[in-house]
Amino acid sequence: MTSVTTRTDETTSPPTPPDPSPSEQPATPGVWAHVRPLLHRLHFYAGILVGPFLVLAALTGLVYAATPTIEQVVHRHELFVDAPVAEPLSLFDQVQAARAVYPEGAVTQVRPAAAPDRTTAVVLAADDLPEGLTRTVFVDPGTLEVRGALATSGDALPFRAWVSELHASLHLGAAGRLYSETAASWLWVVVLGGLAMWVARVARTRRLRRLVVPEVRSARPHKRVLSWHGAVGTLIALVLLGLSATGLTWSAYAGENVESLRHALGWATPAVDPSLSAEAAAASAAAHEGHGDGGPAMMLEMGPGVNGVHSIARAEGLRAPLVMTPPADHGQAWVVRENQRQWPTQADAIAVNGNDGTTVDRLDFADYPLAAKLARWGIDAHMGTLFGFWNQVVLAVVAVGLVALVVIGYRLWWLRRPTSSASWRPGPAVPRGALRRAPLWLTVTVLALAAAVGVFLPLFGIPLAVFLLVDLALAARARRRAAA
Repeated sequence: MTSVTTRTDETTSPPTPPDPSPSEQPATPGVWAHVRPLLHRLHFYAGILVGPFLVLAALTGLVYAATPTIEQVVHRHELFVDAPVAEPLSLFDQVQAARAVYPEGAVTQVRPAAAPDRTTAVVLAADDLPEGLTRTVFVDPGTLEVRGALATSGDALPFRAWVSELHASLHLGAAGRLYSETAASWLWVVVLGGLAMWVARVARTRRLRRLVVPEVRSARPHKRVLSWHGAVGTLIALVLLGLSATGLTWSAYAGENVESLRHALGWATPAVDPSLSAEAAAASAAAHEGHGDGGPAMMLEMGPGVNGVHSIARAEGLRAPLVMTPPADHGQAWVVRENQRQWPTQADAIAVNGNDGTTVDRLDFADYPLAAKLARWGIDAHMGTLFGFWNQVVLAVVAVGLVALVVIGYRLWWLRRPTSSASWRPGPAVPRGALRRAPLWLTVTVLALAAAVGVFLPLFGIPLAVFLLVDLALAARARRRAAA
């Protein structure tokens, strides 16, 4: 009996293996398995290309954080008196002393001395200064000596105003502000993406202390550097997110969107209403008839005057430091507000009828919406004033930490470079294609979210679009080379 054996050659397909049992089926990748490569690639691009902007913002912010303390030294002669004043002279006389030396411009604010060793500040709208600046005259409340005058921006003295502009625009004008807005628009993305990947990595190792404690004894340089990168980033992540959010409120393009959103949601910072009723405005006009135009200068002495309004504010419970704004016309009231930016915040305000001394409106900080309170606290913390000296120390530490994170990030990139002698390039980019491999619903969600955030934060959206175009171009080139 002859047996026949079927010959198998190169053209015969191998037998199809049987389907694996349900227990042997490969596990379907979870959402994180698809999201992590996206975060990794975004973190990589942002760190490489936006890193220099973050370093600039951190270094200038490091200087800015110290300005509340430094300006006390730089402008000491104007801010402080030679001897503490137990009984200050009339506030009206202090204003007149300032006007005697600097008669140009209307009085726009009066800031009574907040402490026995401080001067009174009289703010004038001077025409000989650039737009946005006012002249602030400093008067000794005990001797009426004019200690000097400075060109100020809001309540920022020249030194702080110069450093603030350096931080915001590098003194390059509107074009320079693009750098700081780009840094603020991307900082939160870099922080959240990096934090998510670091937490997931540490969770896999079940060594939770590595979240904030670097692994300094690892034999692998890349692992040591990555550990420092993750631990430092985790420690300062919360402060960096706060700086990013508050920085965006001052930005040119995103700032408008943030302000519109706050108004739409009812989160805008409220303000006391200085408007007088028609009857009160008519009475004020009649009282000032024959006394010139009745502008701010005349309002200082008519009715209760600056002295009386100051006394009314103190009787209403407002505490120093105070900012007093005279009415611009007969239909307006005096506005007196607290300006204590250190914790606990004092921001109560009242509107006082300059004709009869009645309080026509009042707004207490306790009645602010929570979002408005958070915005005020966040901005004051960003400026280094909320918690005084220690606030400035924390900002300085975080600024140094941010510079270290960027430098360590570049170091990680360099450590991953090809080691062949024929190549000098730094480390390779993170592999692409994660979005194509993700489920359709996740792809649509990611693209929709990126588009919405990109419209709201234009200097996030435009660089992101550039990243995507570059990525697509590199992918097309890689496919052509593979085909060749």
